[in-house]
Amino acid sequence: MVAQPDLYTPMSENIELDETGTENNGYKRSIDREGWQLVWTDEFNGPDIDTTKWSHEVNGDGGGNNELQFYTASKGNSYIKDDFLVIKAAQQNYKGKFYTSARLRTKGKADWTYGRFDIRAKTPVQQGVWPAIWMLPTDWAYGSWPQSGEIDIMESIGSKPKTLVGTLHYGDAWPNNKHTGTDCDMRTGDLSTQFHLFSVEWEPNEIRWYIDDSLYATKTPKDLEPHKWPFDQRFHMILNLAIGGQWPGPPDESTTFPKYMFVDYVRVYQKK
Repeated sequence: MVAQPDLYTPMSENIELDETGTENNGYKRSIDREGWQLVWTDEFNGPDIDTTKWSHEVNGDGGGNNELQFYTASKGNSYIKDDFLVIKAAQQNYKGKFYTSARLRTKGKADWTYGRFDIRAKTPVQQGVWPAIWMLPTDWAYGSWPQSGEIDIMESIGSKPKTLVGTLHYGDAWPNNKHTGTDCDMRTGDLSTQFHLFSVEWEPNEIRWYIDDSLYATKTPKDLEPHKWPFDQRFHMILNLAIGGQWPGPPDESTTFPKYMFVDYVRVYQKK
């Protein structure tokens, strides 16, 4: 479930900006797509996060999943480096939590109904780590979560470092919520060793998931029956790096910190 930000003054810069970088390796492609028109992009090539495109959600609510992090607006948890957006999860006692991290969203600044969504990213692994690239409804036209839907473009849990998941959430209000998803395993390496292109093509009555431009899942209203297909309203994008929670479980003695999620770009296209 989505957690709303509270009124909050960002903490002092007590997480130092470090020199951690990453090799720009892995899958690459041009910005042009045949049959699609680019309508929105962030290439993360400015000195700072573009606040005309992104807002920070600031809270320690656990995302409805008993997550262990406090999401901050501190530059110690999210910043631009080497033309990448970096989301950094640190082991740090703060406001009753043992970890800090960041969660960014485009709500009210960029919202879309249908399109192709391309996110090139490199995500961390190890027990208790939970990176996510996903979308929530902006207007909640059909009711509270998940009645108005949720589109998970990519999620992974660190205990399965080679596996990503694409999922739809729908159905009745919790605890009668439903979801349908598909796992996809990397052929070589794991999600932290190189960049991958995570994509969704969302059209009326069909959503398709891709990894590095290879289709691995398709969902239609039939997959949700007898429940309503709520994916005909505008949604916004969310990028976050969670720690712990009901799905991944907590970190253990094998988990090292800090953890980094690198995002090269977010590109949104619509059919010409």
